[in-house]
Amino acid sequence: MSENTGNEAAESQAAADGNVRDRVFHPKILTTLSDYNLPTFGSDLMAGLTVAMVALPLAMAIAIASGAEPGAGLVTAIVAGLAISAFGGSRIQIGGPTGAFIVVVYDVIARHGYDGLLVATLMAGVILIVAGFLKAGRLIRHVPEPVINGFTIGIAVIIATSQISDFFGIDAGKLPADFIPKLAALWQAHGTWSAASTVIALLTLLLIVVFRKAAPKLPGLLVAVALTSAAVPLLGLDVDTIASRFGGIASALPTPSLPAVDLDTLHTLLPSAIIIAFLAGIESLLSALVADRMAGTAHRSNTELTAQGLANCISAVFGGLPATGAIARTATNIRAGAKTPVSGIAHSLFLLGFMMLAAPLAGMLALPALSAVLVLTAWNMAEPQHLRERFRGDRADIFLLVMTLLLTVLADLTIAIGAGVAVGLMLRLRRRKAPEPEWKVPER
Repeated sequence: MSENTGNEAAESQAAADGNVRDRVFHPKILTTLSDYNLPTFGSDLMAGLTVAMVALPLAMAIAIASGAEPGAGLVTAIVAGLAISAFGGSRIQIGGPTGAFIVVVYDVIARHGYDGLLVATLMAGVILIVAGFLKAGRLIRHVPEPVINGFTIGIAVIIATSQISDFFGIDAGKLPADFIPKLAALWQAHGTWSAASTVIALLTLLLIVVFRKAAPKLPGLLVAVALTSAAVPLLGLDVDTIASRFGGIASALPTPSLPAVDLDTLHTLLPSAIIIAFLAGIESLLSALVADRMAGTAHRSNTELTAQGLANCISAVFGGLPATGAIARTATNIRAGAKTPVSGIAHSLFLLGFMMLAAPLAGMLALPALSAVLVLTAWNMAEPQHLRERFRGDRADIFLLVMTLLLTVLADLTIAIGAGVAVGLMLRLRRRKAPEPEWKVPER
């Protein structure tokens, strides 16, 4: 039996005898550092570097799609990612900005400005900390899986739609926030599409897929974005870059400060804060489950919620975005050989080093290339390989999934989650004699 497997077996025994996993706050790093050694550090360091190269373009792409400055995504990956690894209840989870937040973040910024987002993120952090101390970690698992699948697919549809203008180089100006009017505006401006932007986006998409198949250990996402972005100035292509649209990326973390808060602001932003907290809780525990299944570990759900709350409070203080456990980056971390939370801390420090030493290079990244990254992210979120299976299940579950999906896309994420959870609980009461279904671990 390996050293890590032995540690996890001991932890499982402790969970049975002393309720370690049900403690309010017991960071995993305290367990893993008790017998830490140099070979483990080497494995964590290389895994941290690998996942940092994946997180670098993705964090900026998520920030741009959310209506924020690209640097905000880097700041979030650095400060929130470090906090999630240092204080979290999962051995090898990676935290940072994720695609699940794009819809709600875009909406909050559009309605209340970036300062409003910071307040909502800070409030969400407090809600998550309270949820952790109330031992709500396992309660989130009672959210019906069709609701999770429905709003995840809905978010994927919205993300993909939001990338049409950059992917095809369409100059549509400021797009409406609502789905149908956005499609109408894009169609009206379809004559402005850019062949160069489209080629760069398609080539980036193709390279990412090829690298994942042919060289899975290579940071294919970063390499693909770098190659196609480098082609833009070399070939003299008229393609938007981060620098041409947003200016340069800061080479240091912003000075921490608390956003201005008053009672009216708190009342106005409370629904958004609840949604951010809900998404962070769901996504972080899903990601922790992925880590458990892949690495044979056992996460501490209450500690994880508390850590997510601390991370979101810290992110807001540094001017960052909402953060949570990132499923794809966590999987990358595990495949790269991560052993302990030190790999996540290393990932954040590598990103900080890039920000301090090579921020001007980020300005050269082509927006169609980053758009391709998000299109692929949306595809992975939707998990199309499981659609047939999901539509062969119980009719009530299919109805719940479709209802949540349509409300997410056509109405509002708050309405979608509220209605989905309410209807799901009613269906659960109707089938209360049946055993509760176990969550299926997503592959995205």
